[in-house]
Parts: sequence; C-alpha cells; structure tokens
Amino acid sequence: MNGLRLWLAPLALCVLAACAQEPPPLDPAPEPIGAFRMGFPIVVANDAQKGPASREATEDELAAAVEAAVTERLDRYDGDGLYHVGLRVEAYVLAQPGIPVIFSPQSVMLLALNVWDNATQERLNEEPIRITAFEGGQGGGPFVPSGLINSREKQLANLARTAARQVEVELRKRADDWFVLPDDHERVAFDRTLRDRSTGDTDAEASAQEAASGN
Repeated sequence: MNGLRLWLAPLALCVLAACAQEPPPLDPAPEPIGAFRMGFPIVVANDAQKGPASREATEDELAAAVEAAVTERLDRYDGDGLYHVGLRVEAYVLAQPGIPVIFSPQSVMLLALNVWDNATQERLNEEPIRITAFEGGQGGGPFVPSGLINSREKQLANLARTAARQVEVELRKRADDWFVLPDDHERVAFDRTLRDRSTGDTDAEASAQEAASGN
C-alpha cells in the first residue's frame, strides 16, 4: 500500500502541472522591434530528424505548428520595414510517457533561423541562427515527463510557441543593426492574404522560401 502511495504521489504532481501549463496571452501591443514588420513566415521541415524515443510528427505538422506560432507572435509588430522570416526544423523530440523522477524525457526542437530584408532581397544573417526550443514550463516541468500529461499535439504546440518566443528574442537583440530605416524610407504595403499558398508564389515568397531552406 505504501509503495502504491509513493507511485501515486508523482502522478498527483502531473495533474497539478497540467492545470497550470497554459501560457499567458500575448501582449497585443509589444515594444517595437525597430522597424520590423513580418512579410512571409516560411517554415520548412524537410528531412527533419526524429530524435530517439520520440512520438511521430509529419513534416507538414511540424511546419504548420511553427508557422502558426511565429505568425501569432510576430504579426503584432507593425514597423515600416518589411522582413521575411525563414525557419527550418532540423530535429525534434516529442517525449514519450515516462516514470516521474526516475525517467523524465522532455520534448525539444532544433531550428535554423534566417531573416531577409524585402527592400534589398538580401539575407541579413551570414550564417543561420540556431535555436533550441524546450517544452519547459509549458509542459510538465523539470520532474514531470511532458509525455505523461500532454498529447503529442499539445507538445508540438508548446514547442512551437517556445520557438516563436526565441525567434522574437533573437530579432530584438539585433534590432539596432537590422531594423533601422533611412529617414526618407517609404512604408511598403503588404497584403497578408498573399501568405495563402493558393494565391501562387511571388518574388518575395520565393526569397522567403530560400531563407527558410538556406544553410
């Protein structure tokens, strides 16, 4: 009986963690990142490597989750510049259920970030910016396996949100170098409905695709 209680105690922690895992809502009016405004968010997951003991996710599922999270977070910025954000999902682990405390697998995603300036059609970073996103506080916490309390869909959504937040951090760190416009710059109009793949490729989207796929 005592052994059963010892085993059930960590499970109670799982329930408590599950109740508190929803992230806070995004600030609808964040501090600007210089002149940053996102054009095309292009995410590719071609040949993404599945880590050991990971749940399965398709390339389309990986790309769609990250693109949705990046769009939600970065579309809040409305500077006068226009920049395309490319991300390549390189590897991922969606943790399987484990035994709390004894074995606590965590979910993780590895990505490469590239940013293109629409005005010059040039990539701003010489080398891809590497991002490692852990499920962290949006999953089960350090001692509770996220696979024990979260579905793979929830794990993927958590990882995508964490990745998007890290992209935001990387952009903000470079705001003074990348997102500064001359005084005579005129704002370029951008129709976000162009992001719908059914509208066909544009030159800007082609550049963003290259940004996502570039090494």
